[in-house]
Amino acid sequence: MGTNVTASRGPTGADLDVVVEQVAQDVAGLADQGAVATYIPALARVDPAHFALAVAPLDGPPAAVGDADTTFSIQSISKVFTLTLAMQRFAGDIWERMGREPSGDPFNSLVQLEYENGKPRNPFINAGAIVLADILRTCLDDPLSELVQLVSELCGEPVTVDGEVALSEAETGFRNRSLANLMTGFGNIHGDPQAVLDIYFAQCSIAMTPAQLARSLGYLANDGVDPRSGARVLSAEKARRVNALMLTCGTYDAAGEFAFRVGIPCKSGVGGGVVGIVPHHLSACAWSPRLDQTGNSVQGRAALEALIDRTGLSVF
Repeated sequence: MGTNVTASRGPTGADLDVVVEQVAQDVAGLADQGAVATYIPALARVDPAHFALAVAPLDGPPAAVGDADTTFSIQSISKVFTLTLAMQRFAGDIWERMGREPSGDPFNSLVQLEYENGKPRNPFINAGAIVLADILRTCLDDPLSELVQLVSELCGEPVTVDGEVALSEAETGFRNRSLANLMTGFGNIHGDPQAVLDIYFAQCSIAMTPAQLARSLGYLANDGVDPRSGARVLSAEKARRVNALMLTCGTYDAAGEFAFRVGIPCKSGVGGGVVGIVPHHLSACAWSPRLDQTGNSVQGRAALEALIDRTGLSVF
């Protein structure tokens, strides 16, 4: 049960500290490229100069550079956690209500959803995550509290929902309302669409630091076992499936470019975070609020690409 990589273990300890510093230098020239998300007012107010890279290896101390202890809105990175929670707690078949294919379209596309009869392509676009929120409402009494508890346990520290961001999401989430209403019309949202959206807006507004995110996703690098606590989060098979979906669908319509340039499973969010997994080696989070036209962090993608280049680790 191994993962083919292009290096035996990669740097750890002091060597990893040097690598993350080098990566920060590698991408410093991109600091003014891209723009912060403005369609959510609370995100538009974030300082675009932030940058961080945090790396959590399985067999050594973590390493970080920049604003790794500054909280930010994780946005669509939360979809990894909601998928994990649904895999843990939902007894039915998640995939009856969504696919496992890349969308090839923007993360909030209505056209594709209409054409495909209200069934989202995958759980990492907005429509898929809204269906996941509906699924969680059917099997949990308080899905948001359970989600926050899961994330807090995974990173070893309490995390919270940023109320300002959640309100901002709710006040401006017109396309997400359209997605939820369209899927309700097709019978793929079973509960009250507004109650489902309340969960979705709140999950996207979870605030975490890059260091916390890197640490919290270690279970995906460790066959489903949290390397910090030793607790099993997912079966090894399910962890592999989450990684596969991250590789093919985790960065919206730029997933192919990420696979080509970075070469590891990644998940991004419009808050500027990008997380990456090297199975059996490490989990990482890069953060820079300036986004490209696909909604992915310019410096974040470049930082993970440079990290893989410098460590020699890849799933290919």
